[in-house]
Amino acid sequence: MLQTAFNGLITGIIVTLPALSVTLLFGVLKFPNFAVGAMMTLAAYMVFALNVQLGWPLTIATVVVAVAYGGLLILIDYLTFKPLRERGSITLMVASLGLGFVLENIARLGYGNTARSFAIELARPFRFLDIRMNREQMITIAVSTLAMLAMYFLLTRMPIGRAMRAVSDNPALALVRGIESPRIIRWTWFIAGMLLAVGGVLIGMDRALEPPMGASYLVAVFAAAILGGLGSPLGAFVGALIIGIVSELATLVIPPNYRIGIPLCVIALILIFRPQGLFGQPYIRK
Repeated sequence: MLQTAFNGLITGIIVTLPALSVTLLFGVLKFPNFAVGAMMTLAAYMVFALNVQLGWPLTIATVVVAVAYGGLLILIDYLTFKPLRERGSITLMVASLGLGFVLENIARLGYGNTARSFAIELARPFRFLDIRMNREQMITIAVSTLAMLAMYFLLTRMPIGRAMRAVSDNPALALVRGIESPRIIRWTWFIAGMLLAVGGVLIGMDRALEPPMGASYLVAVFAAAILGGLGSPLGAFVGALIIGIVSELATLVIPPNYRIGIPLCVIALILIFRPQGLFGQPYIRK
């Protein structure tokens, strides 16, 4: 049981970065971005191209792609979402679904459906107490922890983070205070792109690279964001850990193939009994 809980912790940590990107984008742009799974997949294949095909070290390849991917998502927003911004969140959500299909099939067109993996040296797993760990899992924990600390510092200590929070809380008041929404939107996409790129690499380290790999985490990502409260970065972190651990522990009593039902049940229960999530603000009806 202890090993299963640890495996769930790793799953939750992997889900943390895409869930954080979902909640950041929802907080600023007010729409659920269903293309996050495909965005992670494409980023992972970009890292694969540098790491395996060009022989770059995985760390350097990840950093380069993360920065470039932030810029790519700004371009995608300019071409895809900006022209539809005034048409409402439903239109943007549908556009994100279409974008997800396009990005996933770009990866499929380039690399086919064959499972691939990064160029990582094999290392013997080790045990701590009764828990079996491998090097990739420890890297996942370290990278996600550093990313969360960096996000906390950015949102609480840096001017751009405070501006993002202001736009998320009250766009009209933020505009009155001189905060330019277009600039904040660009920064939000850039940061989300970096998070998704790193998240895609962590998924690729945990399992084989294949076109549907990001989509397979999509339900868990949204369950984590909704459980924690859309728009709450802390909620995304806590929600991801809860979803990961509960989903893995559930395999002790139900067949693993039905594990996907756990995040779906969480989404349903949260939307019924606490729509704002654990850390979200209650909705105010006027």
